[in-house]
Amino acid sequence: MSRYHEVKHRVVTAFQRRVANPLSSRMPWQVLLETTGRTSGQPRRTPVGGRRVGQEFWLVSEYGETSHYVRNILADPRVRVRIKGTWYPGTAYPLPEDDARARLRGLPTGNSAMVRLMGTNLLTVRVDLDG
Repeated sequence: MSRYHEVKHRVVTAFQRRVANPLSSRMPWQVLLETTGRTSGQPRRTPVGGRRVGQEFWLVSEYGETSHYVRNILADPRVRVRIKGTWYPGTAYPLPEDDARARLRGLPTGNSAMVRLMGTNLLTVRVDLDG
């Protein structure tokens, strides 16, 4: 990762962790991804943008495998996704072979624009929903 991308990642994630995520997590319409902390074992909730397609939920991580929630998924792929106020259990799969930029074109426009703008290492994630 270049020095520019390293600094950008630190600044953006600090803002998201301290300001944006705590605020948006409280919004009932915000989609949340709940993973299990790979070290703590505690539930970790992250606001995400994505789209449900049948029994799958698709999203794109801005920072690929350096995103904490992706690292949590790699340690334990069992997750929950809150969509329109309802929690759905599922299993998450990072898909490095998928074209994340093309995937963003099929996801919500506002979030996709932010992911493209802020992201440095895009990674598609598919969640197979159990219910």
